[in-house]
Amino acid sequence: MKIIDTHAHYDDRQFDTDRYELIERILSDNVLGFINIGCDIESSIFSSELSKKYDNVYASVGIHPGMVDETEEDYTEKLKELCKNKKVVAIGEIGLDYHYEGYDRERQIRFFREQLALAKELSLPVIIHSRDATEDTMEILRELRPEKAVMHCFSGSAEIAAELVKLGIMISFTGVLTFKNSKKAVKACEETPIEMLMLETDSPYMAPTGYRGQRCDSSMTMVTAGKLAEIKGISTEEAISICNDNAIKFFGLDFS
Repeated sequence: MKIIDTHAHYDDRQFDTDRYELIERILSDNVLGFINIGCDIESSIFSSELSKKYDNVYASVGIHPGMVDETEEDYTEKLKELCKNKKVVAIGEIGLDYHYEGYDRERQIRFFREQLALAKELSLPVIIHSRDATEDTMEILRELRPEKAVMHCFSGSAEIAAELVKLGIMISFTGVLTFKNSKKAVKACEETPIEMLMLETDSPYMAPTGYRGQRCDSSMTMVTAGKLAEIKGISTEEAISICNDNAIKFFGLDFS
């Protein structure tokens, strides 16, 4: 059974030496398809163009919170133009990131709100990034209630996961779910209904156990699927089937 990776960054320089050979190999092997994620205008353009190159590759476009300081004020018009490509299936990744010193909280919040509004205007799902910013992120989500959203690379508590689910927000797990010290993520996975879960790699980052320290690619989504299956007490094939269906329905993907 082939698997869908809902979040990858093949524009990253770590793929410069073998990008297209790798993509063709994984798509012919165990990867049904993937979504390449925009983090700024440049990577959003790349993602859109990559989606045109391969039938089973889709794209999202957006401004990552870590990129807001470098982004010009007309960015929403540029994103809107990219969304004319029907294989752009989401706005993202967007959100808040207070991890590194010197971040501009107010600018991040403004960009997050503006992009949530853009997604609503275009009737597109949003892919949310939140790092060391749970309180502000949840406050904005409670207020604005995006129609369709997924919290990507989730590693938070079961309590936050439960509130996200109440808001109708999907939860997506990376290889972090397989890490020995990820007890919170495992507990959150245990308590989240499987119909609210998706799988991703965040390639080239977050390589799962067995591949730690290596460049991650979409084929490694299988390892996370195996861990999710173990947590849920089902077969890996069933976990893949359910999470694939969730992704297809959420993003409106077509692999026929």
